[in-house]
Amino acid sequence: MNGPLREREDAHALLAAEAERARAGAGRLVLLRGASGTGRSALLEAAAAHAARLGLRVLRTRCSPEDTALPFSSVLHLLGSVPEFADFGPGGDDRGSAARLWRVLRSYADEGPLMVAVDDVHLADEASRRWFVEAARRVDRLPVLLVATERSQYDIDPRPTGLSHALSPSAVRTHTLAPLTGPASARLVRAAFPTASDRWTADCVRAGAGSPLLLRALLDDLDGAPPPTAVPRTCAALYPGSYPAAVSWWLDSAGPATAEVARTLAALETASGTGPGSGPTTGRTTAPTLSAPTTSDPTASASAPEAPEPTNPDPTNPGPTTTGPTGPDATVLDPTSLEVTSLDAMATGLTGTDASATEALAALVADASGADPARVSGWFTAMTRLGVLRPDADGRPRYAHPLLRDAVLSGWAPARRQDAHRAVAQAMLRRGDHLDAVARQLLGSAPAGLPWALRVLRDAGSVAARESRPEDAVRYLRRALQEPLPDDLRQRLLTELGSLEYASADTPAGIPRLAEALDLPAQPRDQVRTAIALGTALVGRGEVRTAVEVLRGLEARLAAHPDLARALQTASALLSDQDQTVRREAYRWLTDTAERSPELVGASGQALLVRYAATAGDLPAREAMRRLRTLLTEPADPLAEPFLLGTAAAVAQWADELDEAERLVERGLAGQHPSLLHPMEQALLDTRWDIAAARGAYATVLAERPEAARRTGNGPANADAHTLLALVETGRTAEARRLADTFDLRDTPDSWELNRFLYARGVLRFTEGDVAGALHDFLECGRRQSARAVLSPVVTPWRSAAAECRLVLGNPQEALALATEELRLARVWNTPRTMGRALRVLGRATRGRRGLELGEEAVAVLRDSPAEAELVSSLLAHGVQLTAVGERGRGRDHLREGAERAERLGSVRLLTYAEHALRSAGGRRTTPAHTGSGALTGSERRIAELAAEGRTNTEIAKLLHVARRTVETHLTSAYRKLGIRRRGELRGVLEDDVPRHRAG
Repeated sequence: MNGPLREREDAHALLAAEAERARAGAGRLVLLRGASGTGRSALLEAAAAHAARLGLRVLRTRCSPEDTALPFSSVLHLLGSVPEFADFGPGGDDRGSAARLWRVLRSYADEGPLMVAVDDVHLADEASRRWFVEAARRVDRLPVLLVATERSQYDIDPRPTGLSHALSPSAVRTHTLAPLTGPASARLVRAAFPTASDRWTADCVRAGAGSPLLLRALLDDLDGAPPPTAVPRTCAALYPGSYPAAVSWWLDSAGPATAEVARTLAALETASGTGPGSGPTTGRTTAPTLSAPTTSDPTASASAPEAPEPTNPDPTNPGPTTTGPTGPDATVLDPTSLEVTSLDAMATGLTGTDASATEALAALVADASGADPARVSGWFTAMTRLGVLRPDADGRPRYAHPLLRDAVLSGWAPARRQDAHRAVAQAMLRRGDHLDAVARQLLGSAPAGLPWALRVLRDAGSVAARESRPEDAVRYLRRALQEPLPDDLRQRLLTELGSLEYASADTPAGIPRLAEALDLPAQPRDQVRTAIALGTALVGRGEVRTAVEVLRGLEARLAAHPDLARALQTASALLSDQDQTVRREAYRWLTDTAERSPELVGASGQALLVRYAATAGDLPAREAMRRLRTLLTEPADPLAEPFLLGTAAAVAQWADELDEAERLVERGLAGQHPSLLHPMEQALLDTRWDIAAARGAYATVLAERPEAARRTGNGPANADAHTLLALVETGRTAEARRLADTFDLRDTPDSWELNRFLYARGVLRFTEGDVAGALHDFLECGRRQSARAVLSPVVTPWRSAAAECRLVLGNPQEALALATEELRLARVWNTPRTMGRALRVLGRATRGRRGLELGEEAVAVLRDSPAEAELVSSLLAHGVQLTAVGERGRGRDHLREGAERAERLGSVRLLTYAEHALRSAGGRRTTPAHTGSGALTGSERRIAELAAEGRTNTEIAKLLHVARRTVETHLTSAYRKLGIRRRGELRGVLEDDVPRHRAG
């Protein structure tokens, strides 16, 4: 693509003046200097055309490195094109040859004014260069304009001195061509594509890097895919490929050392997944760092990688088009950083650099490429000035555009690129850079069997898994498995990789990895870990029986390891919860074994039997907790301990021991291996959801939406059920309906999570007024739970919910039967939550004086319970009962208290019901303390005061003997009520509220 030269007016004026001077009989050397691609040759051609129009005879030559073997070859190309001197050649004497050539030039000058145009004089042979220098000294008395172009770019290998080095300043006029500014580049783009948006134009300007050569080549390639098609990020999307060819020529002209540095920098950026504005971790930090590789391969300390910086915008979405000016002062939307940037600054890249960051990066690139660090640092500075590089937010130079970086790499052989990645990684390791940054470089390297490389990849995978970055961990472990490994190590890595692939939603890849790991020879403990992980993954895909068979198959081979066999038995029982048929078989075997030989079951198996008895309605809460506390004091194998902790946490939650349940959950999760699938990890997370729901912490439930929750097959998860209930309670029924409609429960495989979701959907239907639909869901939930021998209301109180539906539908006898059975089972478990709920519903079903007594008993039972939502429901139900029998004063008191508690709880559903009941009872609410310390509960105030004193959440939890999560929940609620956002505001707010609180 040809076009007018931009921003070369000064050079044109200089050459025009010197041409007139030559016509007048006084010649001079004009030296046009500039970096590769700045348009030296185009300017020389324009000057030659102008001289020809003025009547000057033009002699041209373009110097080439291929002609350096022959002395005076460049001069011969210049003069030998004239027929009468076609056979002229130099003699053996350089001085004599130079004189003869000078006489030839004089003969041309005698005929009329001349312009001698020498392109790329830096490539001329030495004899020709000396001749040009000597000619420059003598043309001042001849009508000869000598114009030469010379590359003046900073390279890693220092270049020879320039043509003007030995000349007096008066003998030469030197003009250096600057890179194109942003506005000039933008005008070129818009001349080719008049409809281009500012965003698309800015993308092209960056990729052009201030070079007319690169920008015109890019516009040639984009001619077939004009805007709004996004500017590509890789050369593969360009056709016919003028741009990568231009970049390749640019690198070749810079020399092999510069090309090596340029490509090493590009490889470093590519492995880091960065573009302008973000980059790999290359600076020192106070975090733990890696040690240099040693023959003993010591374990390195792992450091957390830097937080990821903003990524580039979607290249397929050019974004909005601005309609601002397009002149020299125009601004465009920077497509990489999404900031409005001056076009001139975009071309030069001079937006400020951090010297220390640049030097650190230069040292790294120099180490990896074998170059001089000082020259690399200088090259960074020069390329930033040209616009090829641009400083990121930390001042480190990066390629101006991903397409430019890709073009720099495109001419490199894959093997050489892999070598560069390994060299960069090793250099970073020597420097003590971040573990993650070193591992990212190794991803692009070829397997080499280096112990330090394997160590880095494994450690980086562990850190990524611990920091909940499974995708990164998967990438590192996949690369580690390409190294030569012994079977036992390969088995462990395959287990971790399969677990992580499953966790990152790549289930089809994860299960074959785990199956492969189980077939490899390994230590029995490692085989058990693999089998448990594989079983967990299979259950996640709905293959419960297959999972149990895998565990039992390994168990049969572990007769010499009873502790490991017990861990597999417990895992089998736990995983069987997802299928009622398999569950019955598993617990029948577990029960029979425990009766015959309790030692074969172990503490974790006995804990599961306690849980089974609790759900079957055969065991009181106090006895269940006594047995579990005893079991928790017994020594436990590390593989079996998670089962014991998770089971105890679930039962403690049912027993209203919520603080203890939270401590057990946190202890169990802390012991989970982040790189290994384990069924108890999800069970512990489910118990955490159950605890939040039991407290009525709807904000906590909704703040941790279940999008990432692991689901069984395509069915709903426990988190979905709790979210559905929280949405209903907070008045967001439309959103709850959308969530409920997400799942087609007709095709959902059997699981306890499905039963819980049926109960939650029943609550939604009841709230929407679909009482018959709600009753269907509650009864179906009960049928499925009963088939699993889950009779106690500790999990899903479907009987009381169905009884309320029967009452609304006018079936009091059926409601009474359901409520009576619920109370019988609740009395067995005997906790406030189950008892209070059953008493409330039975009181409504019984009516009369006995019904009032039951309602009053429900309120009394729940007064000291952590189940605040159940207390509110009982207050409201009893208030309605009292007003119905004429005790309107007492009834209104109960309704007002229920309304105030519902508001503090955040239950819009209960608050709406309370206000409606109050109006029906002829009362109204007193103005509650919506904000300030008067709105705080006792627990919230106590925790807020300790936090105001400067205590951490962990310290508060230890002081009050509660879980840290409890502290966080209460503080979040306190912040909302006090109208603050930060911990530092607590002291002032509490001090301001003290007088009002006491006065009240």
